[in-house]
Amino acid sequence: MTAKFRAALFLALASLSATAQTPLNSEPNPYRTLENWAKLPKGIHFGQVISVDPDIDGKSIWVLHRAAPHILKFDADGNFVKSLTDIPFNNAHGFCIDKEGNIWASDAAARNGRGQQVYKFSPDGKVLLTLGTAGVSGDSESTFNGVSDIAIAPNGDIFVSDGHVNNRVLKFSADGKFIKQWGKKGSGPGEFNVPHTMAFDSQGRLFVGDRSNSRIQLFDQDGKFLEEWKQFSRPSGIYITKDDTMLVADSDSNKLLNPGWFRGIRIGSAKTGKVTALIPDTEAYPDSPDNWEGSGVKKSVSTGPEGVSIDAAGNIYGAEVGPMRLMRYVKR
Repeated sequence: MTAKFRAALFLALASLSATAQTPLNSEPNPYRTLENWAKLPKGIHFGQVISVDPDIDGKSIWVLHRAAPHILKFDADGNFVKSLTDIPFNNAHGFCIDKEGNIWASDAAARNGRGQQVYKFSPDGKVLLTLGTAGVSGDSESTFNGVSDIAIAPNGDIFVSDGHVNNRVLKFSADGKFIKQWGKKGSGPGEFNVPHTMAFDSQGRLFVGDRSNSRIQLFDQDGKFLEEWKQFSRPSGIYITKDDTMLVADSDSNKLLNPGWFRGIRIGSAKTGKVTALIPDTEAYPDSPDNWEGSGVKKSVSTGPEGVSIDAAGNIYGAEVGPMRLMRYVKR
C-alpha cells in the first residue's frame, strides 16, 4: 500500500465518520479576544498551556502548563498571585478544582521514577493524595498510561480518564480506593478512542470527551452509557457551570481529522445539548492534505484551546498548547 493510498484511505474514512453530524460552524461569536491577559512575573514563562480552571471564589484563575512552576494562580485582573510548590511533572495534563478549593492535576508520562499519577493539592500546595504508581505505566487498578483528566463527583468520588493509551475511565472513592473501571478502544457505546476530558453536569451525569471519536459520551456515575453527542465537534476540553452552561474546546479538527468542523470553543447547554455560540480559532482550518508523510498522515499541530473554563463574571478562558498561551474572551 503506497503512502498516497494510505493517506487517501484515511481521509475517506475520516469523511465517512463525520457524516453523522452536520458541522456547526455558523453560530454567533458574542466574545472578543484578549491576549496577554495573564501577567507573568520575571523568570516565569508559559510552556504549553494545557488547562485552566477558576478558583472556588469564581474570580481568580488557576492554570496548568508544561513548564516550571507548573501550577500558577492569577487574580481577576490577570495579576500573578502565586505558584504552588512544584512537583517536576513529565507531562502535565489533567486539571480541576474541587468544591473545597483543592487542586487536582495529572502527569501523563513516566520518566525518571516519576509520572503516570494523579495528585491532589491543598490550595497552599500540600500534597493530600496521589493515585497511580510513580514512574510506572500500566493498565491495572493502581497504574495509568497517558492519564488525561480528573473529575470530582458531588459526593467526592474521583473519576480519572486514562485516555491517551488505555482508553478507559476509572472510579475511586474520595479517599482513593479503587471502585471500578470501564471502557476499551473502539467506537461503540462505552468504548473510547482517547477519552481526553471530563466534567459533571448539575444532574451528576459524567460527560466524557471521546476526542478521536469526535463525540461526547454521557454516563451515570456507575458507568452506564446514557447517550452520545456529536454536535460539539472534537472535544479536547469540557467545562460545565452550575447552571449547565457547557463549553467545549476543539483544538484538533482539520481537513484530515473531523473534516468540515472549525476549531474553537463551542458554547451551549448540558441540559438540551443545543450549541448556541462559537468562538472560532484564528486558524480554524489550518491543515491541508499536502501535509502527509511517507509513513501515513502527518499529525497536525494543535492550535486554539485544549482547556477551557469560565469565571463567575462570564469571562471565558482558553488554554492553548501549541501557541503556549492563555487567552481570555470577554463579552462584546
